[in-house]
Parts: sequence; structure tokens; C-alpha cells
Amino acid sequence: MTSPKAARPQKPKTAAERAARVKKILATLDQMYPGVTCALHHSNPWELLVATILSAQCTDKRVNMVTPGLFKKYPTIQDFASAKQEELAQDIRSTGFFNNKSKSVIGAARKILTDFKGEIPRDIDQLLTVPGAARKTANVVLGTAFGIASGVVVDTHVQRVSRRLDLTKETDPGKIEKDLVKIIPKEKWILFSHQIIHHGRALCIARNPRCAECRLEPLCYSKDKTV
Repeated sequence: MTSPKAARPQKPKTAAERAARVKKILATLDQMYPGVTCALHHSNPWELLVATILSAQCTDKRVNMVTPGLFKKYPTIQDFASAKQEELAQDIRSTGFFNNKSKSVIGAARKILTDFKGEIPRDIDQLLTVPGAARKTANVVLGTAFGIASGVVVDTHVQRVSRRLDLTKETDPGKIEKDLVKIIPKEKWILFSHQIIHHGRALCIARNPRCAECRLEPLCYSKDKTV
């Protein structure tokens, strides 16, 4: 005799129920991924900026294979600013889109040296003027390097998991971020981003998510659940 199928969690109907559900999701994430941080290896804010630029359309694992040699060859921001674009492109070739990324990294180095005296700006609007630093990159750098909650990092994992958890219905990263910052307490923005990214890699994967192993399953009513 087979056991009856577990009832799918019910969608909250009121603002109070939605707020309570978000609170439970955050508490569960704290249990699952306490103290997680950015997976990109770096030793200073400039290295984190470079690594984040390289991580576009590329895995953090691949970036972490490239950056040790890269930072040994170009140990300072001045070294990147004076690098030959064609040579740097070959140095980062395995991260993909290497021509655009090499131009962005060199442009970023020159902009930071010229306009910000060699220091990574700690203001979101200033950082967004740096080549290669779109909102996702700026949020990663400010949050991880300086502990500044400028917003919520929205990468492919955050897009997918946030939609599955019905924290947003949007598909555009900018609109997703606007939805998330409305419902996630500001003091949680940095950690929440890292937790969701880790969750998207570990369990809530794109195809055949591992729902049976997920503590968030009782709170999730996504149509593509596997339990």
C-alpha cells in the first residue's frame, strides 16, 4: 500500500501570511547556509572586482582556476591599467567573452586610478561608472569587500530560486532586485544573496531540483518541484 501524496504547500493569501512565509524562508536559509560568503577567491577589493567581471557567463570554479596566475602576472591595479588588451584577453580566454572582459578590466583599472585615486569607490553610483561594473557586480563588491548593503545580488541562481519560491514573478534582474529589497530586511541583503546562490548550486538546480533534500520544501509550491 502506497502512502498518500503529501499535500502541496498552500500559497499565502494575505500580506501577513506572505510576510510570515518570507520570515520562515530566511530562518531556514540561516539554518542551511550559516555564514556563507562569496565563492570567488580574492585578497582585496580590486581582485574581487576583477574576479566578478570575469564571472559573467562563467562559473566561479573556472574563474578561481584563472585568477591565481592572473594576479601573479598583474599584481597591482597599475599592472592591469598598463596591460596589453590582446595579451590579457589570452590570459583570461578560458572564462569566455575574453575580448570584452579584457577591455572592461583594463578600463576599470584606468578609471579607478584616474577618478578614484586607485581606491574602489564605496558608493554604488560611483562604482556603476566603472567599466564592467553593472549592478550585480557592484552589489557583489560592495557587499563582500566592504559589508555595504547596496542591494541584492541577482545572478542566474537568484533569478531562478526567487521565482521558484514566489518571491518575485519578474524575469528582468533589475525588477527582481526591486521586488527582493522590498521584502528582505536590509541587514539580510548581503547574506541572503550568498545563501540563495549556494542553494541554487547545491539543491535548487535548474533541471530536476533536489527537493527531497531541501528544508525549504514545506514552504515551496513551485510547479516544477520534484516531490
